[in-house]
Amino acid sequence: MVNGIQVTGSMVQAYTVCPRQAWLASRQICPDEDNVYLALGRLVDQQSYGREKKEVRLGHLCLDLIRRGNKQLVVGEVKKSSRAQEAARLQLAFYLHELAAMGIKAEGELLFPEERRKERVVLDEAMSQQVAQVKTEITTLINKEQPPPPQKIKRCTKCAYAELCWA
Repeated sequence: MVNGIQVTGSMVQAYTVCPRQAWLASRQICPDEDNVYLALGRLVDQQSYGREKKEVRLGHLCLDLIRRGNKQLVVGEVKKSSRAQEAARLQLAFYLHELAAMGIKAEGELLFPEERRKERVVLDEAMSQQVAQVKTEITTLINKEQPPPPQKIKRCTKCAYAELCWA
């Protein structure tokens, strides 16, 4: 925790896509709630996997869903599409890393209901080191007084923070 700010899975996902977005989120600066892509993502999350245990909060973790697997706990991360799959994978790895630090062994599944597919994620040593590195980078970022300057990237067109960057 830095200055009362805890690194979260959403910050990890945002940082991977756009560090400015992670800085804004760390300050509880809310994105445009009327953004259609944000609303679609929430709808997909709410309407998918109805029989699973949904949105479980455990300290600073907000897990989309959990279930008991064959031998251990399975943590699911639901995404509208696989376009930001690497960011989603790192977010899920963050959850697995934090659960392991709490003594909870789990494996993960990235779930893309609109594409009818899933990807198994297991936290290995390399992924654990990557999560630790990203946590350090995010901590450095959120300690800065000012956000990074906006940089035009492909994802800006659908971003709920676009007005804060380009207005």
